[in-house]
Amino acid sequence: MKLDLRETLRRHILVGDGAMGTYLYQMGFPVGISYEELNLLKPDVIADVHRRYYEAGARLIETNTFSATREKLSKYGLEEEVEAINRAGVALARNAVGADAYVVGAIGSIRGGKRKNVRTSKVKDDFRQQVEVLADSGVDGFLLETFYDLEELLLVLKTIRKISDQPVICQFATEGTGTTHDGVSLPDAFAKLAHSGADVVGFNCRSGPNGLLRSLERVAGLQDGLPFSVFPNAGIPDYVDGRFTYAATPQYFAETALKFADLGARIIGGCCGTTPEHIAAMAQALNGYTPQPVEQLSAEPANTEASGSAASGAAAPLTVISGTAASDGAAPVPPEEPNIVDLVKQRHTVIVELDPPRDLDIDKFMKGAQALKEAHVDALTMADNSLAVTRMSNLALGYLVKEQTGLRPLIHIACRDRNMIGTQSHMMGLHALGIDHVLAVTGDPARFGDLPGSSSVYDLTSFEIIRMIKQLNEGVAFSGKALKKKANFIVGAAFNPNVKYLEKAVQRLERKIEAGADYIMTQPVYNAELIEKIYEATKHLNVPIFIGIMPLASGGNAVYLHNEVPGIQLSDEVRQRMGDLKGEEGRAMGVQIAKELLDTAMKYFNGIYLMTPFLSYDMTVQLTNYVWEQTGRLVSTCTH
Repeated sequence: MKLDLRETLRRHILVGDGAMGTYLYQMGFPVGISYEELNLLKPDVIADVHRRYYEAGARLIETNTFSATREKLSKYGLEEEVEAINRAGVALARNAVGADAYVVGAIGSIRGGKRKNVRTSKVKDDFRQQVEVLADSGVDGFLLETFYDLEELLLVLKTIRKISDQPVICQFATEGTGTTHDGVSLPDAFAKLAHSGADVVGFNCRSGPNGLLRSLERVAGLQDGLPFSVFPNAGIPDYVDGRFTYAATPQYFAETALKFADLGARIIGGCCGTTPEHIAAMAQALNGYTPQPVEQLSAEPANTEASGSAASGAAAPLTVISGTAASDGAAPVPPEEPNIVDLVKQRHTVIVELDPPRDLDIDKFMKGAQALKEAHVDALTMADNSLAVTRMSNLALGYLVKEQTGLRPLIHIACRDRNMIGTQSHMMGLHALGIDHVLAVTGDPARFGDLPGSSSVYDLTSFEIIRMIKQLNEGVAFSGKALKKKANFIVGAAFNPNVKYLEKAVQRLERKIEAGADYIMTQPVYNAELIEKIYEATKHLNVPIFIGIMPLASGGNAVYLHNEVPGIQLSDEVRQRMGDLKGEEGRAMGVQIAKELLDTAMKYFNGIYLMTPFLSYDMTVQLTNYVWEQTGRLVSTCTH
């Protein structure tokens, strides 16, 4: 007879299972159906998924009941099937695995971060109904996962404690901010959960291993004897040709599983994008691991550079007035210059990316724009809520950059956030502001960003949005109506060369050029040989290519980018050189590696696309100056 789950966790680490929904998606089940209904319609399939995870080494198995509340099932007309789906979920999991596995009832958030969209009384009733069925069906415990607000998580936890004394695991979905969506610090939230009867606290979803490591580092040593659980995603999903894919490898999960264990995690599994292969790798890595008593673990300072927080050692401040970068308050008059396409045909041309802020403070952004202007960059490009994380409007910042520094803005336009109406309106606004350089991108799926309850629109593909923008240049609206005037947009397209089959990626690129793309900007490249291969594979194209170079900020930053960010791959040599470097040493090595890549890039391409990590614009200023030094163009005297 196996021990109570709580007693097992005092002595051992349990490997959890991996994703159910995304795994079913990979098996061919479409988005938009109820995966929980498959407990009734395809019981053999669900049982087989449980069995695969068990055989991979998982000993904590979740029932396929994450969205099996009345509210969630009502979207599919299944509100009367709550009991049948939950009972079947428990039975399928129990019968598919061995007696040594713990079967826990999975319960997901009803509100999903939308705090007022469902009445509290209804939330309580729906949770009570699901908990009663799961408890009566004989689960070994409950796993409350992907909750954003402490309020809702406490509500379901207290509901369970009125019905059952079985172990309860409580997990937040967090983006590494250190607080819940309702503003409670994670240590305080965990303390309140423990006081209300939680047996395990932790994190799942929203982030890959790197992000959850950072979150765990914030609270490690503060849990007062309470074990942690972690179920990371397999990195950030990529959306290509209508399919989601994930980059994080099983080997990477194996490496990070040990780090989670060292920080006090006693249940380690996987969330979106993970497969039995990821779980098997972790199980093998943890085989024989002897956990320390939780109370002996101490917190380590988080390496915020790796996960996207601002790096230390920013450039010296500039004199600014009311958040602007014009030192005398006057807006410089931009000189007449050729567009980017004409310019890059004449000489080496540098585009620099600077991320819009995630808050309302634009001081550092505008200082960076001014410093890059003084370094004579040819355009400043701004992403459109990259990685589906909410940032300040790049249209507004593009206008400020243009008016206050005279620097040419290049605005990314994502298909994700606007329908066709909003996209045309957005483009018309850009035209009115005199912003005519844009980059058309698909955009990362909204459900993996900081507001996962929002919708991904995708009215247009990246191919279609290019065609539609170029149609505006003919004076024709998306609807076919005449616009009285013609726009003059210069439209770029994105290109990811970090793929197994470069030829196929180039074929996709050719389709974008056929759609009307005027120039190409690549994902960051970290391999000189790949730059040469890109040249050979694309030299027949009749549009200029800007090679992406992003200096690394630290060893942790290198690990994160390589394993979790789609479209980025680092060579073994680069990762070894970055090692465990951080701070000034890490940034210095990152700049040196980038200079070496630039030496190769400038031999083959006139277009250089520099990406600024963590708003550390001093790094891209250095690299811009390096390009001008090597090409004999005027060298900036900027000291930032």
